[in-house]
Amino acid sequence: MLYNNFRNHRLLTFKPDDGITIIYGKNGSGKTSLLEGVHYCALTKGWIGAKDSEYLSFASDFFLLDGSFLSNQEAPVTVKIVYKKENDKKLIVNHSEVKKFSRHIGRIPCITFSPYEMVIVNGSPADRRRFIDNAISQTNRKYLDDLLAYRQVLMQRNAFLLQLSDNKSLPKEILSLLTEQLSEHAASIVSARVQFIAAFNNLFRELYEHFSVDEEPDIFYRSTLGNINKASSHDLIYSLFLEKYEQTERQEIYRAQTLTGPHRDDLQFLLNEKEIKKYASQGQMRTFLIGLKLAQHQYFFELLGEKPICLLDDIFSELDASRVDDIFTLLQTFGQTIITSTEKKGNCNVTALSIESLKNNGIK
Repeated sequence: MLYNNFRNHRLLTFKPDDGITIIYGKNGSGKTSLLEGVHYCALTKGWIGAKDSEYLSFASDFFLLDGSFLSNQEAPVTVKIVYKKENDKKLIVNHSEVKKFSRHIGRIPCITFSPYEMVIVNGSPADRRRFIDNAISQTNRKYLDDLLAYRQVLMQRNAFLLQLSDNKSLPKEILSLLTEQLSEHAASIVSARVQFIAAFNNLFRELYEHFSVDEEPDIFYRSTLGNINKASSHDLIYSLFLEKYEQTERQEIYRAQTLTGPHRDDLQFLLNEKEIKKYASQGQMRTFLIGLKLAQHQYFFELLGEKPICLLDDIFSELDASRVDDIFTLLQTFGQTIITSTEKKGNCNVTALSIESLKNNGIK
């Protein structure tokens, strides 16, 4: 993996081990940037929501990432990402430019852990929606297409609702057409989400037993439609959306926004039947998030037959030695995993590299 003018790496080449690689060193030394570069190649963006321009090295007007990947079936994939201030970002896969970045999502499955992602557990519903959208999009191309189409129609519908709030004489047929389109995509999204939760929750509960036999986690999907579960058909969900939009039409016109849909849904995380963000300790919330991420790895592997790359940033802080050992035991079977840490950790089955030693060997 080549990094050129990316974050604080002017020029760096990094080749992780096939198993577990730990990069250790001081904070601010560039460890996280190594993971972010891999994430860019897998998902075409950084993982903390930063703009592309924020990944430029100081005083640089471009960055380049050039990575080579190998699937479990030993199919090679080369990914090159070039960003220039004055031009759009370019994605080149196997020496051919990919114009529509969404076509690349899922080609290199990837899971992450970062302290910034604690918001998945204790943050806003939007943070949890990003988690579930990311998880499903990497395994279901239709879901990603529906999600992108839904956002486009939602923007159009909200714009028309705003026009209606100022001019009641506009034809309602346009709103009806947009509502039908939105309901179709919304039904597909919600159906996929509840199916995902039904399958994922079982994997998550089984994996969590490695961390605690006294704590029972659970995940529920909270829809603005009310009680929707895996037995609810697409047609039923579609009809419920149409009914709901009809009921709230006057209110939506008054407020000039769409009040129902997957863009307002949420996930509820429980630990021993109590909502985790209200009652759990910081340690419990961190362990819950780690469990979510590691269960996501197993979900991907079962669905795709491909072990995703694990990018785990500062995963061990605030964890006791016993829990660290539990995580290492699980990761031994996960395939390629790259971990950052302020301290050297691991055993004989782990490759530990100091970020400073890499720089001292001529990598800058």
